[in-house]
Amino acid sequence: MPRYKYNCTACEEIVTIFHTLDEIYSDCEQCGCTGSMARLLSKPFIIKQQTDSNRTQVGELTKKYIKENRELLKQEKEELRKKTHEPS
Repeated sequence: MPRYKYNCTACEEIVTIFHTLDEIYSDCEQCGCTGSMARLLSKPFIIKQQTDSNRTQVGELTKKYIKENRELLKQEKEELRKKTHEPS
């Protein structure tokens, strides 16, 4: 259940309330004022999970492309060495 911080505009009391997204909290329990509660902006709490499987997959793909390109570069270098350049 999400938690929200509210500020009473009458008594300036800040409270933390747990309720669902559909519920509306508008009455202050401290001073008894009705319709005086304003929800404050809050920073979301996000938990990031790292998985080793993604890093392993990316690492294997990288190694594969490096190996393939290394062979292509080697072939291109050999072809360039065989060509004779004419002076301009």
